[in-house]
Parts: sequence; C-alpha cells; structure tokens
Amino acid sequence: MSRSSVVAKRYAKALFQLAQQKGLVAETEDQLKLIINVVESNADVRAFLTAPNITLETKKQTLIQAFGAEASPIVLNLVGLLIERGREGELAAVLAAYLQVAGDVLGRADAHVISFQPMNDGEQSKLADKFGALLGKSIRVTNSVNPDLLGGLTVRIGDTLYDGSLRGKLERLDKALQASTK
Repeated sequence: MSRSSVVAKRYAKALFQLAQQKGLVAETEDQLKLIINVVESNADVRAFLTAPNITLETKKQTLIQAFGAEASPIVLNLVGLLIERGREGELAAVLAAYLQVAGDVLGRADAHVISFQPMNDGEQSKLADKFGALLGKSIRVTNSVNPDLLGGLTVRIGDTLYDGSLRGKLERLDKALQASTK
C-alpha cells in the first residue's frame, strides 16, 4: 500500500468517526464530493490551493467563505488540515478511502457500472439486488456509458471487476482459441 493511500485512509477514518458521532455520514460524503468537484474542475482553484506565495491562513479563510454554507465544520476542518500539511492533492484519495470506510462499517458498497447504453432505474435496482445478495451488502449503482463494449456491461465493486461485456467475452474467446492452437 502506498504511503499516500495510508495517509488518506487515516484521514478518512478520523473523518468518518466524527461524522458518525454527529450523525452526518451521508452529508459529509456529499460535502466532500462537492469540494472535490470544485477543486478538480477549476484550474484556478487548484492553482490557488497549491500556490506557495499565499499564506495557509488565507487559503483556509477563503475555503471557509466559499464553502461555509454548504459544508459542515468537520469537512472544512479536514480540508484545512490537508492544506496545512501540504496534502491538498490527497482530497480525492481521502474521499475514496472515506467511501470504503463508510461502506465497511455500514455494510454498503458502490458499484461502478459501465454499459453499452444507459441503464434505467429498474435495471440498476435489479443489478444492485443481485450483487447485494452476492456480497451481503447494500449496493449503490452509478452508471456510465461506453459504446465500445458492444453490449453487456462491466461492474467494478471495490477492487473487483465483473466483466459481462460482449467485448470482454470476445477477448476471452480469442485468448482461449489462441492458447488451444499452440
């Protein structure tokens, strides 16, 4: 495990414990996602946070002013702490670790589904039920579309990839045929 992921996991565990004590687990996740989306989608914000000529206090105060209405003090404190320690680049890793920690404690997992065409709510629900029964967890599904799959879908839950795409099946068939002709 890389040092970066170990650090992110420590911050995530501490954030989750605070959020759980205050009953703000889901809200904390949403607030962290909001801040990360703003930072990652805006080059000016990233430049501001990493600029060495801007004081830490100015950076923290600007964040509080910008997100004070949308984010709780525990989320703002975490972001401020990351800035103080020069780890503002770890925000996305902290969110990923937070989702993992929260999922482990709450019996929940996120399934990232890539399909040939968009899935409707009924299909997402069926998929969540099927993988939920398989893993013994409640599953949240996010769907994105990739027409290169040719059909079917791929499901990533944690570090496990379930490839039910037509493209994946054709690749496996090709490998099997090549192995049998050697």
